[in-house]
Amino acid sequence: MDDAGANLAANVRRLREARDLSQQQISRVAGIPRPTWASLESGSANPTLQVLTRVAAALQVSVEELIGAPRTACRLFSSDQIPKRRRQGVLLRPLVPESIPGLDISRMELPPGHALQGIPHTAGTREYLTCERGRIELVASGEHWELGPGDALVFRGDQRHSYRNLESRRAALAITVVCFAPR
Repeated sequence: MDDAGANLAANVRRLREARDLSQQQISRVAGIPRPTWASLESGSANPTLQVLTRVAAALQVSVEELIGAPRTACRLFSSDQIPKRRRQGVLLRPLVPESIPGLDISRMELPPGHALQGIPHTAGTREYLTCERGRIELVASGEHWELGPGDALVFRGDQRHSYRNLESRRAALAITVVCFAPR
C-alpha cells in the first residue's frame, strides 16, 4: 500500500474513533455506504475525489489531513530543536515551534540598555507586546510607551517601531505576537 493509502486508512480510523462514532454512524453522516467506509479504514479502497470530500466533511477536516502523515497526539520539541536568532543583539525565539499561517509568536530577550528596531510589516498587521520582566519602551509612530511586568500593548505593526530595555543591569523579557494582515 502506498503512503497516501496507508495514511488515509490510519487517519480515517483515528478521526472516527476520536469522535466516538461507529462506522455505521459516520458513514451515514458522510452519505456513503458502510462497506465503503470499512474499505477506507482497511486500506483496500481507491476512493474517488467525491468520496474523499464527503469523508473529510463528515470528519470536519481537510482532504489533505486525510491523506497526509498521521498526526501524533503530542510532540516534544527539545530546547535545542527550537531555532533561536539574534538581531541587533536581541535574542528572539519562537514560542510555538511549528509555523501558524499569518501568526508569529516569539520570546524577546533584550540585554540591558539594548534596543531593537522593528521591521514594518504589511498594511493592516497588528502586533501585541507583553512585558514579562524588566521595563521596556516601545516607540511606534513617534509615540512612547513604557511597559512593566504584566503590561501589554497592541499597536499597528505596519509602521516604524522599536523596542528598548530601560534597565541597565538586567535583561528584559517580552512576548511578541504578530498577526499579519492578509496580502
